[in-house]
Amino acid sequence: MAKTKTDLVTRDYTIHLSKRVHKLQFKRRAPRAVKEIKAFATKAMNTKDVRIDSALNKYIWKQGIKNVPTRVRVRLSRKINDDEEADEKLYTLAQLIEVDSFKGLQTEEKTDEA
Repeated sequence: MAKTKTDLVTRDYTIHLSKRVHKLQFKRRAPRAVKEIKAFATKAMNTKDVRIDSALNKYIWKQGIKNVPTRVRVRLSRKINDDEEADEKLYTLAQLIEVDSFKGLQTEEKTDEA
């Protein structure tokens, strides 16, 4: 089954991290935030292979292990896996989007894929 161009999609999401790490031990907050972003991307994009961009990882860990940012704006891109022996033909790349305010932001789908 060949993957079509419609399988390659890019969407922007706002992930509320504080509700995902609420009542969690301080030393587990930042690692759990990374796991929760991966779980969110898996559910939203229907791919098991999720890769976190280094800028997004640094943004989560910027304030230390226990002070995770409240929200994060993420661009999830479903892409074709170039590795021949990979189980999944598609993977999701999670990238950081810097925003001034999270007020009024909604999920946006990007159609102009280069």
